[in-house]
Amino acid sequence: MTDLPFPIPATGWAAPGAGAMLEISLGAVAANYRLLRARTGQATCAAVVKADAYGLGAHQVAPVLEQAGAKVFFVAHLEEGMRLRPHVSPTAQIFVLHGPMPGTERAFTHHALLPVLNSMEQIAGWRAHASKAQHALPAALQVDTGMSRFGLSDADVTALADTPALLDGIETRLVMSHLACADTPASPANALQRDRLRAMAARLPAAPLALSASSGIFLGPDYHFDLVRPGAALYGLAPNADAPNPLQPTVRLQARIVQRRTIKAGDGVGYGLTWHASGPRRIATLGIGYADGFLRQGASNGGCAWLDSYRLPILGRISMDSTTVDVTGVPESVLDQATHVDMIGPRRSVDDVAHAAGTIGYEVLTALGSRFHRVYLPAQAA
Repeated sequence: MTDLPFPIPATGWAAPGAGAMLEISLGAVAANYRLLRARTGQATCAAVVKADAYGLGAHQVAPVLEQAGAKVFFVAHLEEGMRLRPHVSPTAQIFVLHGPMPGTERAFTHHALLPVLNSMEQIAGWRAHASKAQHALPAALQVDTGMSRFGLSDADVTALADTPALLDGIETRLVMSHLACADTPASPANALQRDRLRAMAARLPAAPLALSASSGIFLGPDYHFDLVRPGAALYGLAPNADAPNPLQPTVRLQARIVQRRTIKAGDGVGYGLTWHASGPRRIATLGIGYADGFLRQGASNGGCAWLDSYRLPILGRISMDSTTVDVTGVPESVLDQATHVDMIGPRRSVDDVAHAAGTIGYEVLTALGSRFHRVYLPAQAA
């Protein structure tokens, strides 16, 4: 596993009033963007910063991505775009994936945001807005190539092809879709969606094409088209679980040791007393829980923390504000010097934590709560 690009504190605790500290390496985010851009050839490499840059802070992350070369950004909601606009250049393009809800069209133009039009209703609303403005307005068109989630159906595309006036006043900047199985390279759905995008786009106004998000980039040039829009990969998540992760980890999560105790055989730990000691054990209670986004399911399937080279299994259930770990194997001299342990770090990645919780790294990152003391390490650190 790639080591984190920031130092491990030798002693002390940088956030004495917090139960946990989240370090975010902006340098690693920038390095990941540059790696992804290098893989995409002539295609534009955009950056997805929805969900507050996957929980890492869009106001901090987006300027670093722009400095690394990103000129196009994607968010999910109008309000995300409005919050992002002051933190990037006026010339940066911001696409809003969910498009304009009825009555919000003026906010898009006021904040220089580009809607992704997903339905005939959104197209009609944007066309009417352009008519009132008395000039063409830019937008992206999304087509559904097989995921059955967002986008124009084949029947919708046929209607637009048969009646071009339905797109009057709309400057088509992009025609896009989204892969359902990009993280499974062998899935035949990938090629099917690629070919459907080509066929559907051929019946729409000529515009750049986009299909691939993070995992799709690694399917190869045939999936890059004119623009790719990585999100999770920017933040270090593995694009394919069956291959080595080429991306740098971007976060380190350290939890404070709040209390230590020794328990005897038969003693239970945590709510429901779901774990009992088979003999004398030394345990430590950490100041992190599910209210911080450290998922309750993370206690199962090998959930653990790390203290230097010592693995600390999670015992019992994760509580709202605390987690209990087994420190029996750690020398007392090491424990006496320790103030914190790694929940995510050099020996346990976000994807590892997700696997233990029975979920994906996307959910782990976006769930990380607001109670952490956050430290942003500058781009020069990578």
